[in-house]
Amino acid sequence: MRISVFGLGYVGSVSAVCLASKGNNVIGVDLNHIKVDMINAGKAAIIEPQLKELTANAVAKGHLRATMSAEDAILNSDLTFICVGTPSQKNNSLDLKYVRRVCEDIGHALKAKQTFHIIACRSTMLPGSMRQVVIPILEKFSEKKHRRDFSACINPEFMMEGTAVYDYFHPPKNVVGTRDERVCHILSELNLACTNMPTIFIDMEEAEIVKYTDNIWHALKVGFANEIGNVCKTLNIDSHRVMDIFCQDTKLNLSSYYLKPGFAFGGSCLPKDLRAFLHASQDLNVKLPIIASVLPSNKLQIDIALNMIIEQGNKRIGILGFSFKENTDDLRESPIVELIELLIGKGYELILFDKNISEAKLYGANRDYILNHIPHISELMVGSIQELMNRAETIIIGNKAHEFESVLDDVREDQVIIDLVRIRHTPPQSKQYVGICW
Repeated sequence: MRISVFGLGYVGSVSAVCLASKGNNVIGVDLNHIKVDMINAGKAAIIEPQLKELTANAVAKGHLRATMSAEDAILNSDLTFICVGTPSQKNNSLDLKYVRRVCEDIGHALKAKQTFHIIACRSTMLPGSMRQVVIPILEKFSEKKHRRDFSACINPEFMMEGTAVYDYFHPPKNVVGTRDERVCHILSELNLACTNMPTIFIDMEEAEIVKYTDNIWHALKVGFANEIGNVCKTLNIDSHRVMDIFCQDTKLNLSSYYLKPGFAFGGSCLPKDLRAFLHASQDLNVKLPIIASVLPSNKLQIDIALNMIIEQGNKRIGILGFSFKENTDDLRESPIVELIELLIGKGYELILFDKNISEAKLYGANRDYILNHIPHISELMVGSIQELMNRAETIIIGNKAHEFESVLDDVREDQVIIDLVRIRHTPPQSKQYVGICW
């Protein structure tokens, strides 16, 4: 199948490479020439397990290439996936400026297209976005008619950073919002070939809200578990044992993935989508007190971690892992970055280590975010865990990278470990070790 993918960020890069690895001819499109050049050279544009090898193999076989030209991509494909980001501005969460821009580009390119074309949006958008934004723009700039000359649908993704390649091939569900039988046939065939799983076809608005429902539930689970964990710590109860028992009840569709007390949630999806949904509810004059309480609860967890650090009375703080989770280089809305910023403001000496992060590799959203929060990051980073251990008095374990497990065995008598992730299933019983919820 001839496929184009617009936007080579986390979702777009993984989608393009995985589709190409199944023998499809895929063209990736991005305005960032660095990403385009990397893919054409057979290099992965982001850090994700398995992506490096799959990219090199797909390019070598001629199944994957990248371009900055929308016209090139549209004229040489029959199916297009839109994978651009949706804004995370707190006061302007509903502005789909990147989606609007890419739809204009696709619309212009469709003018010269003589055959029927399918556009599937994987970007997370609020209900009504397809009918009110995407389709009208495509019709305006292509001067063609939806469902006659082209068809647009919403196809939410269910990948997690750090396991995105595996999740692409083994999704919890395949969902497409469309009632066009031609689209149903093509995407059903494609999804079955890639995931060996049937596709659920529903109305556009239903498909648009599915991703928000999932992400808000995931966000709620993190905040809920942390509040239980804080109570358990006060009462000297093992919060993980409590939550393990809680998660045995799977009859009410309860997933145990996020239900582990620990640090705050972050990343490019949960905070952004939660704010967008709350903004939309205000426009509808619908009050959502439980959902509205999740972000304040999440911020409280950052404050708790800060107070734990302050209570130790040490000035040299080492932080192991500051991307928002292991196996990724994504820094957007990382709670560890916010914690770092607070510590800098209070005059602490920081030493940072994360093998997936280097100043030289930062670009796009990551670079903009880090320069706004830790502009002098190069002065704070060290090249090894051992160097950090030699200098730090208090050591923070910030994400669950497997290489941080051994730190618990190497701590000196004058050092303290503050574990925000429960790096081991059974934490050590030591005064030098402090868990955030256990």
